[in-house]
Amino acid sequence: MISTEQLLGVGLRRGAIAWRVRRGRLHPRYRGVYSVGHAKLTAKAHLWAAILACGGPEAAVLSHRSAAALWELIPMPTKVDVTTLRRSDPTDAIRVHRTRTLEPQEVTSRDGLPLTTPTRTLIDLADQLPPHRLERALHRAEILRVLDAAVLRRRLAELPGRRSRELLRALATLDAGPQPTRSELEERLLALIADHNLPRPRVNATVEGHEVDFYWPEHRLIVETDGAASHLTPTAFETDRARDARLTALGYRVIRITWRQLTEHPHEVARTIETLLR
Repeated sequence: MISTEQLLGVGLRRGAIAWRVRRGRLHPRYRGVYSVGHAKLTAKAHLWAAILACGGPEAAVLSHRSAAALWELIPMPTKVDVTTLRRSDPTDAIRVHRTRTLEPQEVTSRDGLPLTTPTRTLIDLADQLPPHRLERALHRAEILRVLDAAVLRRRLAELPGRRSRELLRALATLDAGPQPTRSELEERLLALIADHNLPRPRVNATVEGHEVDFYWPEHRLIVETDGAASHLTPTAFETDRARDARLTALGYRVIRITWRQLTEHPHEVARTIETLLR
């Protein structure tokens, strides 16, 4: 990827740029931004194109959801988030965030791409994600060892308002340690629990020597998520039922939830859990 500004900087005139476009040596991507040699772009090239369209690496960095995806905290969004010092217009593919300052301590690089640091990224996400998703991103940052909770708390002390309240609330959930999930099914169930304001369970907890997906100790309730890949082989099916029987005999209530139940009848799943937690 290359910009008109960069091409002019290496001595090409605008007529020479236009000639290379006509000859297929430069392929326009955004206004003033081209791919060199061919029009097929990699994922990284799409990100670079967005940076160049918003002022280049001297003025723009990947931020918000895009930075969070590069830090592996959330999936990559369909639009590229760019924070820039320059006036830039959003497009169907770029979400522009204007700022007056980009503090050096809030900017770094990953795989050669300029982006906001994990601390700045999490602060930006507080305006973008619902509380449950923000909490999950924070827990993942802790698991991946890119979170410095002390630095984040100090920065939040300088930023009173909704963002600081949401992040401080999410930070409080780390007191018992980060709680990783192992599948999209588990993430969806956690989101459902949060959306229905149900009590928070312990995630991937150990009960009577067995690791369970979700556990409410006060109610002796265990919820297991049954994904086809890991639970529906003949051996896994028999093992799971034998374990459920043992836990039931010890006084625990065990229910299993499938992908279809969770995606097609989420409110029924939530009502079932709510009833068992009364």
